[in-house]
Amino acid sequence: MRLLHTSDWHLGQSLHNFDRHYEHQRFLDWLLDTIVAEKADVLLIAGDIFDNANPSAASQKQLYGFLQQARARAPQLEVVVIAGNHDSPGRLEAPGPLLEVHGTQVIGAVQRHADGAIDVSRMVLPLKRRNGEIAAWCLAVPFLRPGDVPRIGTPAAESTGDAPHTAALTAGSAESAESSHADNAPLAADPYLAGIAELYRLALSHAQTLRQPGQAIVAMGHCHMIDGQMSHDSERRIVIGGTEMLPAGMFAPPIAYAALGHLHLAQQVGSHAHLRYCGSPIPLSFAEVDYKHQVLRIELDGESVREIAPIHIPRAVPLLRVPSRPAPLAQVLEALAALELPDAPAEAQPLLEVRVRLDAPEPGLRARIEEALQGKPVRLAKIETSSAARATLEEAAVSLDQLDRLKPDDIFRRLYQQKYGNEAPPDQLSAFAELMQP
Repeated sequence: MRLLHTSDWHLGQSLHNFDRHYEHQRFLDWLLDTIVAEKADVLLIAGDIFDNANPSAASQKQLYGFLQQARARAPQLEVVVIAGNHDSPGRLEAPGPLLEVHGTQVIGAVQRHADGAIDVSRMVLPLKRRNGEIAAWCLAVPFLRPGDVPRIGTPAAESTGDAPHTAALTAGSAESAESSHADNAPLAADPYLAGIAELYRLALSHAQTLRQPGQAIVAMGHCHMIDGQMSHDSERRIVIGGTEMLPAGMFAPPIAYAALGHLHLAQQVGSHAHLRYCGSPIPLSFAEVDYKHQVLRIELDGESVREIAPIHIPRAVPLLRVPSRPAPLAQVLEALAALELPDAPAEAQPLLEVRVRLDAPEPGLRARIEEALQGKPVRLAKIETSSAARATLEEAAVSLDQLDRLKPDDIFRRLYQQKYGNEAPPDQLSAFAELMQP
């Protein structure tokens, strides 16, 4: 059986007010061609399909148009979608009954029975070959909020309803118990993390009651694993403080592959080659300008994985950083004037971040940059300014007594000194004083 793993589409995203619809459509068209060329049996989409919980009509139309075309071009294809932390679970699941008829299964939220027990069975899905035979079982676990997870120590109200809680611990936990205590230490310290691991154990236990010899178990998740590398400014923290990071040990050995979403850089989790983030299909910030975007092809052979291989996604719109490192304005303007770019329609023109190092305020900065770019087929998305001066925390800190004695112009002088590394010039002090006049 051949799976394709993708995630973090973020349909509807804009980059510094520039719409990304064209780039997303080019990716989806490429993905359709790839599904056909690779003769994929299953497409796993591991969350953050949309960029926000209230996606535009255009974004929703883009998703459902893709699913309709995928069904038309690859009738045998099964699609499994889970919600990410950017998605609205209810909105994503709303068309579920209609989509299921056309081969797409959507798991947006954890649901409970009337007695409060989690319905784990709806998150354990069969994956079938073209002839209709079940080749694998998928633990389709969406992004989990604290209220979604089992409460450790409660009675069997948190069981699947068809296997006791102890079965979940024996079905794979015997193997995972052999992993290092350090690998699972965060679970003991945090009830939320322990609840996530418990839900995966329950789902795995249920899958093992269903699978036959020769059938693999695949997990899906939208989460931040320990050792996972984040980009600097595009991923949203799941929980403030970083306590959301999960250990690899929560994916017990019977799980042949874990298709993960949330981190935009394609990567495996530590030394675990079968735990993978496929990454985002387009760069979602300038911090991702050097990412190699991809989907992952997974070949299942019976109960195990035979091969995991990246399929690289062509970039429809270049992202440029000029210069590659912040430089003085004169050098930046010279580099911008020297830019030579091919003509392109507006939606396909490169998006540009200009990086300037300033030693003093430059009120006409944007106008000078735009003048240097006049007539060039490029879209100015961001101007990043920095200074050579870097005040340490100790230098920037003041005591409460000092703060009480500071006047507004004192604060202005200190901030100027910290940012630019020299004293504020008289004209700047005069302008600030005028601004402060009642």
